[in-house]
Amino acid sequence: MKTPISLLCACLPLFALAAPYTPKDGNAIIEQLPRRADATQLALRGLRQQLDATPQDMALATSLAQRYISLARSETDPRYLGYAQAALAPWWRQAAPPLPVRVLRATILQSTHHFSAALQDLDAVIAQQPQNAQAWLTRASVLTVQGDYAQATASCARLSALTTQLVTVTCLANVTSVTGRAASSERLLDLTLQRSAGAAPELDSWAATLLAEMATRRGENAIAEARYKQALARQPRDSYLLGAYADFLLDQQRPQEVVKLLKDQQRIDALLLRYALALQSLPDQKTAFLAAKAELAARFNAAMQRGDTVHQREQARFALFLQQDIPAALQLAQQNWAIQKEVPDMRILLEASLAARNYAAAQPVLAWIAANGVEDVALQRLIRQLGQQDAQKISFIKKAGPL
Repeated sequence: MKTPISLLCACLPLFALAAPYTPKDGNAIIEQLPRRADATQLALRGLRQQLDATPQDMALATSLAQRYISLARSETDPRYLGYAQAALAPWWRQAAPPLPVRVLRATILQSTHHFSAALQDLDAVIAQQPQNAQAWLTRASVLTVQGDYAQATASCARLSALTTQLVTVTCLANVTSVTGRAASSERLLDLTLQRSAGAAPELDSWAATLLAEMATRRGENAIAEARYKQALARQPRDSYLLGAYADFLLDQQRPQEVVKLLKDQQRIDALLLRYALALQSLPDQKTAFLAAKAELAARFNAAMQRGDTVHQREQARFALFLQQDIPAALQLAQQNWAIQKEVPDMRILLEASLAARNYAAAQPVLAWIAANGVEDVALQRLIRQLGQQDAQKISFIKKAGPL
């Protein structure tokens, strides 16, 4: 029997927690808090009160944690991940907590980029409960980010007997779209999405976002934009989707639209970065740009002091494009590449290598693109630019094939 995946949204990318913020003005608005009369908040408050009275009630704790994790994505508010962890406090530090707790712990660890710990939990769950669809999906997500495409594909394949066709196809397309099968993956996912009327908004948004990214990588900008807007109509506060669309708009030289899109989304570091990149292009926004740049610098400095490496991709972009600190950007991009191997990770390392005129630093990414058949017009453009510095580029481009 196929079962729906209740935590689907938790498996998707979620931008990292922001560093602590100290307002410079006592009149500054720090945050717009949810309305106390909001039905969702009232329900959560009621569950929280029940859990405070019976903190060992695992069914209640996991139900509350699951709702918090879903809100962390839908509301672009990663603080809910902390609330979810707090709900699971009685079991959080156990080496082998009950399976429902362990799946949720893995999801939270994955969302905060503690990939090894997340995989350890997921493998333990699967060993005991091989029909756990959520564990397989989260495992596939982690392995895709790490670039272990064979294992990610195997995890996605296990979903076919456990959940809907749209979940399975989207999971597989997330892998195959960066392993030389972009065109066929896009066609299959598009067809599957069209046939999946009534899918949950989170799932519909995930598939539409991935389709938009696929079209972007092919340079089909009109198709990509239509898909981004379709996804936003479903999930207008989705932090990953907002960031992906903002990047698309930045590449299209449309900074005013980025500012409008993200003006109320600056709590998330990755979205504040894109907001600042847009402001930098607007001469009449110099004051706002300098404020955003200073805020980002403070957040990244705080993260570095904590030993937090979750932000390295965004920090590399900040160093390269806003601070013009090329050596720091290259170092951060290289450190990030050691942990994550998604297309944006490839791009920032190539961009930093190009700015540093350091072809050797780009070789790991060029080799990766060639070996896996990654197709992306932006990466192809960077490869050509890097090739102007070193004749060795010919062999890499021939191996990679047309993008």
